[in-house]
Amino acid sequence: MSITNVARCQQTARSCSGPAFSMLSPVKSAKMSLDSSVTQRKIKRNIKKQRPSKIGGDRWIPTRNNAQMETAAFLLTKEKEPVDTNNSALLHVSCWVCCFFFKSHLQKLCFCKSNYCILISATCLLNQKHKAWSMLLNGCDIDKAKVLNIRGKSLDAPGGFQNNLEVCYSQDLIGAKKMRWISSTADRVLDAPRLHKDFELNLFDWNSQNMLLIALHKTVYLWNATRGATRLLKLKHGEGYVSSLSSSKDGNCIAVGTSNRDIQLWDVEREKRLRTMTGLRARVSCLSWNDHVLSSGSKSGRIRHHDVRVADHHICTVAGHSQDVCGLQWSPNGQYLASSSKDGVVKVWSRVQEGSISNVQKPVHSWSHHQGAVKAVAWCPWQTNILASGGGTNGCCIQFWNMYNGACVKSLDTQSQISSVMFAPNYRELVSAHGGSHNNVVIWKYPSLTKVAELSGHEKRILSMAMSPDKSTIATLAEDETIRLWKSFEMNRVKKVKIVMPTGRSVNETIR
Repeated sequence: MSITNVARCQQTARSCSGPAFSMLSPVKSAKMSLDSSVTQRKIKRNIKKQRPSKIGGDRWIPTRNNAQMETAAFLLTKEKEPVDTNNSALLHVSCWVCCFFFKSHLQKLCFCKSNYCILISATCLLNQKHKAWSMLLNGCDIDKAKVLNIRGKSLDAPGGFQNNLEVCYSQDLIGAKKMRWISSTADRVLDAPRLHKDFELNLFDWNSQNMLLIALHKTVYLWNATRGATRLLKLKHGEGYVSSLSSSKDGNCIAVGTSNRDIQLWDVEREKRLRTMTGLRARVSCLSWNDHVLSSGSKSGRIRHHDVRVADHHICTVAGHSQDVCGLQWSPNGQYLASSSKDGVVKVWSRVQEGSISNVQKPVHSWSHHQGAVKAVAWCPWQTNILASGGGTNGCCIQFWNMYNGACVKSLDTQSQISSVMFAPNYRELVSAHGGSHNNVVIWKYPSLTKVAELSGHEKRILSMAMSPDKSTIATLAEDETIRLWKSFEMNRVKKVKIVMPTGRSVNETIR
């Protein structure tokens, strides 16, 4: 009966009793009380019972009779009481009882130091017997019973009822696609003082031995998470400054280009200079490895190929650009070399055959669609015929070129200067680093080119970008003299737990 009906019954009963009900004498109070109760019962019969609606109701309220109060009391009071092992009579009787019931199953007897009989083979049968008696008497295994154990099952839901929570949490998520969480802040920040702030230079790399390479004026440093920063080399007086660097495929050798028009090869493990290659006409602004062939681009617009295995290292020189060559990148199969220049032209060259001395090599493709200087070039690792190039301040567009026919497949306007682009194979995405007014890193889904995430933190223009060997982390170098590491491409990562640094430990670290 609802609260409204109860109140209505009480009001009706008061009206039937009359105003003189409170003025009755004690002698007549019992009779009037009987009459009023009869009247209330009649009124209750006439009132239609209203039951609550079952739509959306899934509550099951057990009765007190189903609650095993005896079992709960035993578990609360008797369960943790220590067993009296000194009661020899009880142990002796238990042994004879076990012998009486399990005489046919007895296989082996042994006697302990206290001269009491312990039945080894009958222990398992005794436990089963104990469990059977517990299930018969209590309805559950007393050893595994909960303090509050309810007999019976819940009532069945009415026909057509659907529990939304059960549907939500009981779906099969094996084939479901998990959401990826990308932090918009850097996981680690490193200081890079005395950085040469020149857009055309390439002073940053990440080798296959998981070591970051950074050139700060005349010095080249190596950094990894375990050992920290170590100095690899420092140019002497008169050797100029470091203008470019690149690590070999195995990570054992580092090529260092200088403003003094030469290239030095250094052994990483021994920290020793192997050789110096001269003969260039201008500052070396970019380097790229292809097995034992090292290609260099200079400020004069020429591209020079070197064979680092032989003393006469020069293979050939190509005059392909009219201004400073800012980007060089060999394709994953090692058959084509992409070059970009300050003149806004992107060219693709075929691999030079060993022994060739011709300087009149023609490019396979030449594109001049960009409106400004082009530094960023990158090959797609899962589509080796696709090349991406990013324009400077005037262009602000990323162009995608097809090597087979030379056509522009796609174009993306980023509204900002592009200093570096690269493909992330873990999720098949494109990453672009920007300068100008944004100074951020943007992750794009490829080939739809929809924006996935935007990483901010640099206060000035980003100059270079590198990716870790496992393709899970990118590092960016900016004019604010900082290096930021972003773990944005870790596989099978649904949500990252934020780690609170201990008190007194700084997040920032310095390279030197």
